[in-house]
Amino acid sequence: MATAAANKTAGGNAAFHNFHNDFAHIQDPNERRRLALAEIDKAPFGWYHVRACVVAGIGFFTDSYDIFAINLVTAMLGIAFFQNKVSKGTIPVNSDTAIKVATSGGTVLGQLGFGYLADVVGRKKMYGLELIIIIFATLAQALSSPSHAVSITGLLIFWRVLMGIGIGGDYPLSSIITSEFATTKWRGAMMNAVFAMQGIGQFVAAIMALIVTAGFKESLITGSKASTCTGVCQLAVDKMWRIIVGFGAVPGCIALYYRLTIPETPRYTFDVARDVETAAADANAYMHGKASGNPDEITRVTAMQQQSQNLQIPKASMRDFLHHYGQWKHGKVLLGTAGSWFFLDVAYYGLGLNNSIILTAIGYSGGNNMYEVFYKNAVGNLILVCAGAIPGYWVSVATIDTLGRKPIQIMGFTMLTILFVVIGFAYHKLSGNALLGLYVVAQFFFNFGPNSTTFIVPGECFPTRYRSTSHGFSAASGKVGAIIAQVVFGPLRTKGAVPGAKGRDSTPWLNHIMEIFALFMLCGLLTSFLIPETKRKTLEELAGEVPGTDNYDPGLGAVTQKHSNEGSETTPAQVANTEKVV
Repeated sequence: MATAAANKTAGGNAAFHNFHNDFAHIQDPNERRRLALAEIDKAPFGWYHVRACVVAGIGFFTDSYDIFAINLVTAMLGIAFFQNKVSKGTIPVNSDTAIKVATSGGTVLGQLGFGYLADVVGRKKMYGLELIIIIFATLAQALSSPSHAVSITGLLIFWRVLMGIGIGGDYPLSSIITSEFATTKWRGAMMNAVFAMQGIGQFVAAIMALIVTAGFKESLITGSKASTCTGVCQLAVDKMWRIIVGFGAVPGCIALYYRLTIPETPRYTFDVARDVETAAADANAYMHGKASGNPDEITRVTAMQQQSQNLQIPKASMRDFLHHYGQWKHGKVLLGTAGSWFFLDVAYYGLGLNNSIILTAIGYSGGNNMYEVFYKNAVGNLILVCAGAIPGYWVSVATIDTLGRKPIQIMGFTMLTILFVVIGFAYHKLSGNALLGLYVVAQFFFNFGPNSTTFIVPGECFPTRYRSTSHGFSAASGKVGAIIAQVVFGPLRTKGAVPGAKGRDSTPWLNHIMEIFALFMLCGLLTSFLIPETKRKTLEELAGEVPGTDNYDPGLGAVTQKHSNEGSETTPAQVANTEKVV
């Protein structure tokens, strides 16, 4: 008993119990791991959970703002840098596409790179680095100007690729850090709340466009159209796009400190770093809102030497990776998450390319001067975001832990298949109001459906040692779909268009594209059957590490639920306390 007392640490109060003291005397590292993770899984929902959601959510707010703000900015870039006899204040189609695709291309690199590194060097060491990249690249964009040697298109492509790498890193990191710290009961809602900040990011991007448009009203009304927006009008537009883009760095700066000081997830420290003492201390630190645990260094090193080899979770290695995903029951899950995300993003980003048609249908396009043009564009985007996207996100947050991930994803893909079939085959017979209604409903079921669940499920259903890599691969598959939508379907929609055509006549092939999107949604529906239902299951159970469950995999050297009596003095009351469901 003297040894047990010596290992105890100070700390804890009425609000935050010092869980580390409960398990300090337990010698079996597997039992200690189980008890420590049970405390995280079954802890009452508290401010430390809210803090984790906010810190991760601000990052996603920034990501979404930066991605979608460019849709509002490209028209301004045309006036600021392409005011000549050829372009007449309109950005060339190739430049417009290249600037937007650059972000998606960088995002793929970031998702794969940061996803892998977070599994190799740790979540804590990588978290915050991606936000630094985003902040730096965002400010660099806002300060960019062309020269004789480099065009504005080239500069923006370079900085948006770099920004995309940071944005890509945020996907796996924010997802898995939230899931590994979340209580099992509310894990889906916490992860979905983080992802739902995308809708708020889109909303604020439109608000910022509206604010700067109002601020430069007197200058903008001097230009009747893009080709005549010169002098003070052109100067105002040049300032406007820089303000909109530059504002994206502000929320990132706010969240940066908290990301850099978040503790390492105990699951990573147990399963990958195999540092039992630090993992137990970090679990306690998280409950206290501290940056990291402070275990006794001598005890920690001794435990790593004596106990780390006894942990039953396999070490991460290429051989183990291939063995794990070489089994169909595990490989099909990765195929399901990556495939679903790919099929989703083709249609999700493809539909976003056609916002201008919907804005025309509701009367929010064009105008007598550039103030009216930019004002209507900003207000129209606000209407579309508030009507479909934001409600979809938050309905998903409210229901994800009751309805379940898989039913919501299957329901979403089913509804989207039907909607795209209707839009595609009845496109030329639909009125403007009918088209608007179908667009809003589609946006709702994207977000109360696969757009949310494809982010959540990969952060839950893979083992800790490969969770970030697998999430990054799944997310990268989605962004490849986004690139295909922008590069292939973007130009394809205008196939056969007559020069100068407006409205639906400017996109004569759009009905066929919607029919193709319906096929992609059907494929997404089919791949959804490959993923497991993760509702109210622990991450260890989903990884196949818990005996007695449907997903149990004896080949993983699973952690047993049976309490080990070797070197342990755990009381029945302590065990019962950890099993209690809050």
